[in-house]
Parts: sequence; structure tokens; C-alpha cells
Amino acid sequence: MYPNPMIWADFPDLDVIRVEDTYYMVSTTMHMMPGCVILRSYDLIHWEVASYVYDVLDNTPAQRLEDGQHIYGQGMWAPTLRYHKGKFYVIFVANDTRRTYLYTADSVSGPWAKQYIEGFYHDCSLLFDDDGRTYLIYGNAEIHLTELKEDLSGPKPGGLNRIIVKESEPYHLGYEGAHFYKIDGRYYAFFIHISKAAGRRTQACFAADSLEGEFTGGEVFNDDMGYFNSGVAQGGIVDTPDGKWVAVLFQDHGAVGRIPVLVPLRFENGFPVFPKEAPKMIELPSTRPGYSYRPLVGSDDFHYTPDERGKVRLKDVWQWNHTPDDALWSVTDKPGVYRIRSGKLSPNLTFAVNTLTQRAMGPACEATVTLDGSGLKDGDYAGLCFLIGTYGLIALTKEAGRSYLVMLAREPQDRSIFGNLVDEKPGTEFARIPVFGDVVTLKAAGNFVNNADECMFYYRDGADWKQLGITHKMIYKLDHFMGCRIGLFLFSTREIGGTADFSDFQYQVLS
Repeated sequence: MYPNPMIWADFPDLDVIRVEDTYYMVSTTMHMMPGCVILRSYDLIHWEVASYVYDVLDNTPAQRLEDGQHIYGQGMWAPTLRYHKGKFYVIFVANDTRRTYLYTADSVSGPWAKQYIEGFYHDCSLLFDDDGRTYLIYGNAEIHLTELKEDLSGPKPGGLNRIIVKESEPYHLGYEGAHFYKIDGRYYAFFIHISKAAGRRTQACFAADSLEGEFTGGEVFNDDMGYFNSGVAQGGIVDTPDGKWVAVLFQDHGAVGRIPVLVPLRFENGFPVFPKEAPKMIELPSTRPGYSYRPLVGSDDFHYTPDERGKVRLKDVWQWNHTPDDALWSVTDKPGVYRIRSGKLSPNLTFAVNTLTQRAMGPACEATVTLDGSGLKDGDYAGLCFLIGTYGLIALTKEAGRSYLVMLAREPQDRSIFGNLVDEKPGTEFARIPVFGDVVTLKAAGNFVNNADECMFYYRDGADWKQLGITHKMIYKLDHFMGCRIGLFLFSTREIGGTADFSDFQYQVLS
């Protein structure tokens, strides 16, 4: 038996399919690049990265963090994943560009071909019907059904276009997060919502015998697993090879993000039946017993060999915060080193380019790295962070040619999910010590048990680790709308051209 939730890290807005003996799961990645991660599993419990759908989305100034612009809390949301007649399909919207994207590939590893779909379809779900027609359902509070052209480039002129579900009771969040299926000749539409009566996220389902008919249904699952009234909802369902059904939903877990939960279900009299509670432990048969999964987070010695085109692809545990500037980072200038060079002035961590990140993972995690700051200029900050709106960091900085270690954090005004901390205010400095020499070894640690959401920062002093600054409370807010990330960063506040060299990155998930 394995713990449920099965991944204690930020993988929200899940969609899941099975292709023969392999499960694939796609998740929202918003402002991270490469984006639209697809995971692979053979038992729905253990997962590894199979692919990213794109390296760069549209490469807009905001996606590049240029001129004070950004796409925090925007970017790609709530993808739908399907496999049809030998081809993979992924559709999602990006809330910064207000466009709908379709990516297709013959293999989950790509290459992925990109095109646009005319219109904007919030939280959409794709259905290929048995008669060759294709549909999207989408929306918030009012759920629309739209038939697509044969090439999926936009709505089909004269095609089916109707509202199939509409909220009728008071709500905090209307029906959204659509997932659409045809099972044994009947159509099923699953949604998340927050009714005022329930007061937390719940899962709903509506079903019909035809697309022209009435969709009837309502709430089908309402459980928080005893965790801070945080409802488990929104995600796809998938059948196992032996005919059982499992929902892959998510649950808010504070600063670490929205994490996946497995909930078995069954169908009775043409309608899904969920248990009253999600299981705290779960076991499902593997289609490939003994398979060894690559970890979703991990260490890196930064030794890479360029391909025949001279390009380097980092391990798939890494994503950049926003689109990287490839001219300003390297792992080949000096083998065993991730080097960042500053190319613009930034007011704080939030606008630093080429911040290289991995998901924080519960129940607790820590990362260490060695930093050579001999190339820093006055006003530069380079180091190790937990990236979130309410970030915390430890950095090597220079002032009048002298080196210092500092601990900075962005303090929230309150502990709600609301409020926007993406601005030009500098982080609050909680500690500063002089450093003699340019090479330091740093550690960042996070504790996410029972929404503690604390981060601590240390530096190595001989054989000992010494904490610098405060134990900082991170608050998940809608400004980033993403769980916190461990990151390596450099930003300049006075002049550009400084460099930071990171080596021997070590990541551990702690029990």
C-alpha cells in the first residue's frame, strides 16, 4: 500500500489517459518553461516525466520578463489530453495571450506540432465521438458544448453549439475544470465547483444519452481527507486494463501547491459512484511490475554534453521561471557548473531571468548548492531560493567590493490566497554577514507538514550548517497561483554583466 495523495508536489488541473499498458497525465505549468508537462506511469501511483509539450510558448515580452511584464498566474492552464487514431492531442488556453493552443504528436516524446484554435475555451475538454465528429466543452458556471471543424482549427459552421450545464445554486466558484467522456454510449461531463452550501471544492458530474439531450446530475464527491477543509476535486478519470475506474483529482496543500489524489469509482445505472472518502492508502496493479521510475525531483552535477546541433537539454526535473535567455546561461562554459550572467537590471527575485527551478516536495525537502560568486558585481544577488509570491532566499551579494551573505524574504500582508506581491518592491533583509572569499555552500530547507509552509536557509561554516535569518512562513496566493519552487538565481540591481557559477546541486526529499 502507498500513501494517498500519491505525489506531494504541485501538479494541478490534471487530465489522464491510458494508451494500452501506459498511463499519461498532463498538468498546468503556467509561467514555467519548458511547459505542459506530461507524466507517465504503469500503476497510477508512481510517475516520471515523459515529455514537455513545448520548450517556449509564444516568446512574448511578458513571457521573457521584459520591461516589467510577466505571466505569473497566467500562461497555460488546465490542459486536455487525448489519444485518437494513433496520435496524441493536447489543448489548453494561455491566459496571458488569450489564445487556445492545439499540440499534436505521433509519440508522447514528440516532436509536438503547434497550431491555434479560433476562440478561447476556458478549462476545456476534448471529445472525439464515434461518428467522427469532435467537440469541446468549456466555461465557468455556464458550460458550453461546441463542435469543432474536422481539422480542429475552430468552431464548425452550423455545428452543435449549446449550453449543457448551468449553475443554479449560490456559489463561490462556478462549474469549471471540465472533463468530457463517452462511456458505453453515454456522455459524462465532470466539473469542480465551490457551492456556498459546501464551502469547499467538490466534484460534480452530469450525464446525458445524447449531445442534444438534457444533462442531469450534480455533486458526486465531497471530501477533504481530514485536511483543513481542503476539498479533493478537479481531474480526469481513467480505466485500468482490468476494467476498474480511478479519478485523478487534486487537493490544495498550502505553499507546496495543489497535489494529486487517487479516488476509485464505479458506474451504477449509468452514473459514477464515488466513495464517501478518498483512501489514505492505495494500491493498484502495475502493468509493468518492477519498473524503475526516474524521480520527479533530483540532484545535478551539471555535466552535460551538447547534441549534434550544439544544444544542451537539462534534466527534465528542471524548469525555468518564464522563458530563459539562452545567451545568458550555460552548462558548457565550465563543465560541472550552471552559469548565469545578468543581462538586465531587476528589482527583486520575481523579475530575475534564468532562475532555474524544481518543485518543492513534501512532507519536507532540502537542497544544497555550491556558489562561486567571484564574478558578481556590486548590487548583484545570487543564491538559493524558494520561489513563490511570498518568497524566501539566501544570497551572496557585493557592496563596495566586499562580499556578504544575506537572507531576504517577501512578507505577506495577510494569510489569505488573495493579494498581489508581484511588484518592484525589494525583499526584506533579515540577516547580513560578511564573507571572506567568493565561494560558499548554501542550503534551503522547506517543511510542509500540516501546512507549516516554512523555509529556512543555511550556509556551511567548516563542518557545520548555520542558519541565516528567520524561519519564513510562505503563503500560497493567486498572484503566482503555483506551489513554491526551489530555485537557483542571479539578479542585478545596479549594473549588468555579473556572473554566478552554481555546482554540486543536491536535492533530498525528507520523510
